[in-house]
Amino acid sequence: MVDVTPLRRVPGYRWLFSGMFFAQAGRQMTVVAVPVQIFQLTGSTLAVGMLGLAQLFPVLLVSVVGGALADALNRRMLIIISQLVLAATAAGLLWNSLAAEPLVWPLFVLVAINAGVSAIDNPARHALVPGLVGRDLLPASLALNQTMTNVAHAGFPAIAGLLIATVGLPVTYGTEVVMFLISAILMRRVPDVATEGGGRGFGFSSIAEGFRYLKDQRVIQATLLIDLNAMVFGMPTALFPAMGTGVFGGNAFTVGLLYAAPGVGALIGALTSGWVSSVVRYGRATIIAVMGWGLAIAIFGLTDSLPLALVMLGFAGAADVVSAIFRGSIIQLTAPDELRGRMGGMHTAVVAGGPRLGDLEAGVVAELTSIRFSVVSGGLACIIGAWLIARWAPQFLHYRYEPAAQ
Repeated sequence: MVDVTPLRRVPGYRWLFSGMFFAQAGRQMTVVAVPVQIFQLTGSTLAVGMLGLAQLFPVLLVSVVGGALADALNRRMLIIISQLVLAATAAGLLWNSLAAEPLVWPLFVLVAINAGVSAIDNPARHALVPGLVGRDLLPASLALNQTMTNVAHAGFPAIAGLLIATVGLPVTYGTEVVMFLISAILMRRVPDVATEGGGRGFGFSSIAEGFRYLKDQRVIQATLLIDLNAMVFGMPTALFPAMGTGVFGGNAFTVGLLYAAPGVGALIGALTSGWVSSVVRYGRATIIAVMGWGLAIAIFGLTDSLPLALVMLGFAGAADVVSAIFRGSIIQLTAPDELRGRMGGMHTAVVAGGPRLGDLEAGVVAELTSIRFSVVSGGLACIIGAWLIARWAPQFLHYRYEPAAQ
């Protein structure tokens, strides 16, 4: 089972963990509510895919800057401010949903702002964890983060779908506002952790320094690329509204189940992740996990059975959480503390931007061919991409974890 030692030993990490849970819960409700509302207003799968494009540019533009801010400013304060802004965007979504005729464009604008703020919040959170828990507890902490994230992924998309189907979008968006405000309150209890080496002043030279460091780090490059590969080709979430109501003949609750299924599988994978502490070949484990993700997505695209589809999405989620634990560990253990914010910003650009590209890719391919072809071809491309990255970066394939010297 998952190792809870960081929660037992580190009070500051407990507060961070709790605050992250409420933030993730609010985000997962947004992930379902906004696409469902856009599909209700437009009836277009392509429009839902364009939602990913609206989030992509803010993520790419802000994430690198956000990483530099996380290395220059107080990381805890950046996290708190981010939660307050996320609460404000959720309030905007609530206001629009209460209109007699809700508009489409505010959904794109507010979600774009949400994505940009998350690109500041995520690097700050990632950079804060190693200083709170230390090197030896880092893999266990990342496994716990994945557990917490996937509790939110497993439950709150389904809750959002149920709320939309029963009491409507305004209540769903209002719940999100409360979630982000609670997160901000909890984050105030997280202690400040000084950046090793005194940090780096914010500016263009700081951003450039991050890119110069990344240029010589083939292992980190491969870590980012293999996640981008999986998210672009093997993340067909833009098709879930059409699949839930069309392919599987359901309603908004069915759509919520599709969004929740990867989270359920990831939660099971995270809860049973105690074995990761015995793994030392992080690169090989990541490649196997990503290939497993792609295979599950391909099977999901072939089936007409909702139960089998949910099982395959769950298997994909379990594979993804294993990949995420090892990928996060590789980046955090490789980069020095004074550069962790900037590496975290680049990681955020991939983690948050990849699914947005995946939404666009899935929507465009489905529009040009069919929903089924879009999903299956993406899963197979994910497998091929992982194999090519392993060939391109043997250092990544053979990466081994080395415990801290006693």
